[in-house]
Amino acid sequence: MPEKSDGAWYIISVAAQKAEVHEQTLRHYERLGLIAPARKGDSPHSPRLYSDRDIERVVHIRALMRDLGVNLAGVEAILHMKDRMEQLQDDLEKEMMQLRDQHATEMRRLKEIIERLQRGSA
Repeated sequence: MPEKSDGAWYIISVAAQKAEVHEQTLRHYERLGLIAPARKGDSPHSPRLYSDRDIERVVHIRALMRDLGVNLAGVEAILHMKDRMEQLQDDLEKEMMQLRDQHATEMRRLKEIIERLQRGSA
């Protein structure tokens, strides 16, 4: 079951209405692997629960198809690249945070050494 901290969750009828698509469209996109709604229970027959992110993704899929004339295979490729880019961006941000932390730690260590050396020569 999804975590409460993940924001709002919607049953398929509400999600379809919010995304302005038919429920079958959501099921079809799930079968294609374009979206992955959560399940209320552990059973594959448990009700689907859609997040705001899922709904935004469906709206994005529809816009690609409608506005750019992209077919579902193209949408799949675009979304895969988008997901990969977002993952790489997240990885880069984590790496940058680690480097900043290491830099700050090293700066503190070097300042302590300089202070000890200055005290020792005074």
